[in-house]
Amino acid sequence: MANNRGNNMSREEAGRMGGEATSNNHEKEFYQEIGKKGGDATSRNHDQEFYQEIGRKGGEARDDSNSNGKMSREEAGRKGGQARSRQRD
Repeated sequence: MANNRGNNMSREEAGRMGGEATSNNHEKEFYQEIGKKGGDATSRNHDQEFYQEIGRKGGEARDDSNSNGKMSREEAGRKGGQARSRQRD
């Protein structure tokens, strides 16, 4: 890939370079912490139906031919939504 270091840099290249720089400056714990913060914020801003819907969409996106007896993503999303709802009560 060409290295366009000026006004001609693509968004893709700028994003890749920024991601690499961040990765070089932070360790695993940094990403775990920001992931936790994001998850906490999401759970404060969304209800059970949100988690059920994203679980349903994930289940639909999953190739059913790969089913190997594990819980479907849709089912996991539904159960996760119910668990979040119980935590809020």
